[in-house]
Amino acid sequence: MTTPYRCPNCRTNKSRFNLIKQVPHSVKLDPNSGNILEEYSEDTLSPFHLAYKGPELKVQCAACGLIEEEKTFIKFGEMK
Repeated sequence: MTTPYRCPNCRTNKSRFNLIKQVPHSVKLDPNSGNILEEYSEDTLSPFHLAYKGPELKVQCAACGLIEEEKTFIKFGEMK
């Protein structure tokens, strides 16, 4: 389903946006060097590693640069 967007910050942009797909990559880092010690998949997360629960998509206004969740732009797009 497609819905109109409008930027909640500049309030004028209704047509120019960047859609940002968020793809989590779960890793365990060495605290001293920052090197990756272990990589996890959704099925093999360790008991101390929570899965990413954020939005799959974020939206950036291509006029003012604001980055927010898609639902924020949709709600402002519904307003007349």
